[in-house]
Amino acid sequence: MTSIKEARDFFLWCISVIYLIAFSSLYVQIPGLFGDNGILPAKLAINSKEISSWEELLEGQPTLLRLMPKLGLDTETGMDLLCVCGILISFCCVVFSTTRDMISFTLLWMIYLSLYQVGKTFLWFQWDILLLETGFLTILLAPFNLQFFSSHHQHDRISLWLVRWLLFRLMFASGVVKLTSGCPTWWGLTALTVHFESQCIPTPLAWFFHHLPVWFLKLSCVATYVIEIAIPLLFFSPVKSMRMFAFYSQILLQVLIIATGNYNFFNLLTMALCVSLVEDDFFKRSKVKKKNSTVQSIFNCVFSLVIYSYFIYQTVKQFSLQASFNPTFEIKSKIAFSKADFFQWLEFIVPWTIVIGAVSLGYHILLSFVSCLVEEKGLIWKVWSLIQCTIIAVAAAAMFSISLIPYTAIDQGSAKHIPKPIFRMNEKLDSFQLTSSYGLFRVMTGVGGRPEVIIEGSNSVDSGWKEYEFYYKPGNISRFPPIVAPHQPRLDWQMWFAALGSYQHNTWFVHLIYKLLIGQQEILDLIHHNPFPDKPPKFIRAKLYHYHFTGQTPKDKWYSKKNWWVREEKSEYFPPLERDNTSLIDYLKRSGILKSTKKDKKTLTWIGYCVHYVRRLIGQPEGFSFVITITGTAVMANVFSLILF
Repeated sequence: MTSIKEARDFFLWCISVIYLIAFSSLYVQIPGLFGDNGILPAKLAINSKEISSWEELLEGQPTLLRLMPKLGLDTETGMDLLCVCGILISFCCVVFSTTRDMISFTLLWMIYLSLYQVGKTFLWFQWDILLLETGFLTILLAPFNLQFFSSHHQHDRISLWLVRWLLFRLMFASGVVKLTSGCPTWWGLTALTVHFESQCIPTPLAWFFHHLPVWFLKLSCVATYVIEIAIPLLFFSPVKSMRMFAFYSQILLQVLIIATGNYNFFNLLTMALCVSLVEDDFFKRSKVKKKNSTVQSIFNCVFSLVIYSYFIYQTVKQFSLQASFNPTFEIKSKIAFSKADFFQWLEFIVPWTIVIGAVSLGYHILLSFVSCLVEEKGLIWKVWSLIQCTIIAVAAAAMFSISLIPYTAIDQGSAKHIPKPIFRMNEKLDSFQLTSSYGLFRVMTGVGGRPEVIIEGSNSVDSGWKEYEFYYKPGNISRFPPIVAPHQPRLDWQMWFAALGSYQHNTWFVHLIYKLLIGQQEILDLIHHNPFPDKPPKFIRAKLYHYHFTGQTPKDKWYSKKNWWVREEKSEYFPPLERDNTSLIDYLKRSGILKSTKKDKKTLTWIGYCVHYVRRLIGQPEGFSFVITITGTAVMANVFSLILF
């Protein structure tokens, strides 16, 4: 039987690194985003009811921040404390293998869930939800690292299968929603002619990809569908080489996304999930591999050839692929199926994927029980391993069952066949974010130019307007597109979302304007350039622009030798307002935000003093440098520990 111990250990190390990135990235932004003087004070999201039991802590809003008053800490200090603890624990997990156990990952999951509960719009991203679901599965996968437990871990393949099922749901749904949304760019295969320019924070390579030939970008869109919809079905193939083909396909897609877009730790997390597709011989290239029998080798070759041929045939057929050499070489493509055809196929395939998933899970459970009986020596250890496998198998069956509810969001007809008790169980566990629905780039935005909100200040309503420049989002048209991943600048991301709507639907944006009017330092620390360093301006406004990448040749419409962007003003996004404007003050008071400007007066405990000292020591530095420093230090320390010990 194949071994997955090294695959499991490498996966745990990867998740430790991602937790470290997530906590360090969030820590530097707490004062400006969630502090008492921040844009969305976290204390407003906390249930102020006194906690008297663990049952009350888990009711409605499970967050450790509700316990902070018992430690004499306010909410902001509590968030700092939790983040620092998360950084320290994940740092140790990266460096020392013995700390990567069930206890450590339980603490990391609880801390991130606690922060997620109060983060509101700045923490409710799909990658945060994905990290929570992955983090919970990691608890089931992580060993106790005690001698009595660690050498008897036959249930690992069950836990790692749950990771594979999560990867399947993530990728398959991400491909499907592009078509179920009805977005004309996805149906017209022109999404990538817009995507590189319109995504939140493009990289320099995005500029070059944007100028690739249209036929190549349309073909890349076809490849995206194949990698996200068709190839994930190979995750459950009985042929190892096909699973490895699926593995490399997913890794290639994630690497290309990393090269062209700043999506924080999301792509690294997806690549970590891909580890569930490999086995230990992937990490041991120098060792002799186990040879298959002649019959099995022939079966694997024939089966693979049939599946690959079918995939190629269907890709050519469904996307009308045709090579053309007149006047130059190109591959023409267009979707050959209708929306009705796709929904009919979806109605057919989703139930079958559930059946395949259930059979695959059953097979891995059976394989684990057989391993307990065959590989364990001594009756006591056989029984002990069987008990562990039974517990994990029950947990896996429960996780698989409740995951079907968010999974079938892509096909509502399939949800009708899910038993009602599973819905009730999912409803009770919903606040813990154990499982969620996914679907990335559902609708392509920025067709006709990426919308961008530019905030300006002035001491006169008629003249002298100067722009506030953010660290990472487009503003200055001549500024080099940044490399910011794996850090996530959450304010810059929300500014991108704000540009897609209006300020009336973004209370946080109005509060941001007010904080800039009063010169709140915690907010200014999140912004790269403050044009009014000595005194806040009397007026602030915001304008909506459409940005385009500059052209590649002098014949292009937006050609420029020195600029990366060209922009055109579209409309007024937020009218000029002064600090003492009564309508602004009344609006913020009705929203309940202004009442958080005063800090709670409490005697500072020794824990609070330590947390405040760390904050004064670190401050609120630029996020990318801080994240790279912390994570790089941990990774290098791990490398040195492996070399030395």
